[in-house]
Amino acid sequence: MIRYKFLIQNKSKNGDHKWRLNKWYKIDGDLEMCHQLDNGDFTANGFHCSKYIQDALSYVNGDTLAVVECRGKHIDGDDKEVWEEMRVIKRYKWTKKHSIKTSIYSARLCLPIFEDQYPNDDRPRKAIEAAEKVLEHDTKANRSAAVSAAWSAESAAVSAAVSAAVSAVREDTKKQIHEYVLSLFEEALQ
Repeated sequence: MIRYKFLIQNKSKNGDHKWRLNKWYKIDGDLEMCHQLDNGDFTANGFHCSKYIQDALSYVNGDTLAVVECRGKHIDGDDKEVWEEMRVIKRYKWTKKHSIKTSIYSARLCLPIFEDQYPNDDRPRKAIEAAEKVLEHDTKANRSAAVSAAWSAESAAVSAAVSAAVSAVREDTKKQIHEYVLSLFEEALQ
């Protein structure tokens, strides 16, 4: 089973597990999906991953996108899974530029829904355009303009959160975003 996870300096976010390429790892004990305890600590047992890259990114904002292979017992959650055995089969360096591109692409997928409901509100479109300018020329002025546009768009997005959320969780939309992110790395490999 192929899945995705993000690593920080080649380690899992929680714990000290360091991943070596193509080496299988197996946990002992019963599987437990990561969750927060009443005292604020987290508890889990097993190797966590997601079916879609953007879901994995929502849990760990790491510097490495890992393509993993899973086997054995597992527990499925809504947007993450925990497995008894896992190995990393590919690693890609994840940069701020990848995050910006993914955000722009995702926002563009939701933009038509917002604009249908709020045709005279161009704040989200302006925020996307400002982020695109940062990609073209990463200057202090462009970053500042993008931050300002994002703050403005945030208030607009709150009013349309329900429709955007519906679009964001649709399976076909998730697949589109996932395929887009994979294409970013296919370009780099060619």
